[in-house]
Amino acid sequence: MTKIIGLTGGIGSGKTTIANHFMAARIPVYIADDESRKIMQSAEIIADIKKTFGNEIFENEILNRKKLSEIVFSNPEKLEQLNAIIHPAVKKHFGNWILDHKNSPFVIYEAAILFESGSYKNCDLIITVTAPLESRIQRVIQRDKTSRELVLKRINTQWNDDQRISKSDYVIENVNPETAKSEVGKILKILKIQ
Repeated sequence: MTKIIGLTGGIGSGKTTIANHFMAARIPVYIADDESRKIMQSAEIIADIKKTFGNEIFENEILNRKKLSEIVFSNPEKLEQLNAIIHPAVKKHFGNWILDHKNSPFVIYEAAILFESGSYKNCDLIITVTAPLESRIQRVIQRDKTSRELVLKRINTQWNDDQRISKSDYVIENVNPETAKSEVGKILKILKIQ
């Protein structure tokens, strides 16, 4: 039976960097955020988003993700509505994906809101990635070309590091790239023994 290893951390903590280290070690990795972006382009999901949020967040029938983000990260109820549309679709997609990797001893399921979405309940083990708050803010501002205010709003919708760490089996502090890579190596050794 393939084990599911949850990989999580707050926005800007460097989860994708850590996921890439697992991929480099030929471990199958499911990036929930990337897959949800693709799923959000399906006709069924677009119809649900239009019904819930209206046509004003679409430009020429293309979802304006920035407008949607501004809405949901300013209103917890709207965020919940969006998650109710997206999470079941991602869960179904992951179920199909894992069938394609059933011969792997374990896979990595990377998700920013692993705990908040309840997905952690399907994981055998959990790895949390942490990084100093200011580093996280700067990474997201650079990556998403957004404002500090919007980044902080997003951070405040997520669990904090202490909450995540209390429910995790492993913690990777992503401050120094070499140390983080070495931590992944240590975890891989442990996982391959189990």
